[in-house]
Amino acid sequence: MSTSASSNAKSPATFPTAEIKDWVFDLDNTIYPARSNLFVRVAVRITEFVARHFDVPHDEAKVIQKDLFQRYGTTMRGLMVEQGLAPEDYLHFVHDIDVSDLPVETELDSMLAALPGRKHIFTNGTVPHAENILNAYGIRHHFDQIFDIVGADFVPKPEQAAFDSFVSATGIDPTGAVMIEDMARNLEPAHGLGMRTVWLASDIDWATQGADEDYVQFVAEDLKAFLSALALPA
Repeated sequence: MSTSASSNAKSPATFPTAEIKDWVFDLDNTIYPARSNLFVRVAVRITEFVARHFDVPHDEAKVIQKDLFQRYGTTMRGLMVEQGLAPEDYLHFVHDIDVSDLPVETELDSMLAALPGRKHIFTNGTVPHAENILNAYGIRHHFDQIFDIVGADFVPKPEQAAFDSFVSATGIDPTGAVMIEDMARNLEPAHGLGMRTVWLASDIDWATQGADEDYVQFVAEDLKAFLSALALPA
């Protein structure tokens, strides 16, 4: 775990649960922990898409993929800007993963049920991808809205425009909301809007960028650890 995750000052035990009316969750590596390696299934498809697009070996495709991701927030956005990619085919291809082996998440189901207020998914993926995973876990019914990259006009987090679109679409009051993310840098715009912010700690280099900044207010090992630490109303 990152050293930031061990800071008592950012412990979820002090999280102001009673002040939250809207819970905003990222999807990948958030609803499920990064250590589950579920996102690897998507990452493999992204590399395959890049390899086919540029007609290069997979090792070279991984280098291109990482570069685009770092510079544009998502590989897809980089391909759109630099290659004129039409995003629909990309999104369908990379999210075509098998989730038939995922277990029904009864513990997470109970934890989400205990939260007061509305719950939303805000993802750089797609609605079908989110529903594929949420349905497999048996928790789709908890979420009022899934806001995806299509709804954001293909502008990814952490771009401010993506957050503005999310707030407009959901009608939430950011000052009564919390954003829960595995990518620390994606929390900066949320904090700027007045949301509470929770980083789910990771040792992955691109996920830790910004982890020590003030816009990361609370840190937890994973989503279940965060939810189990909350002081919930009786």
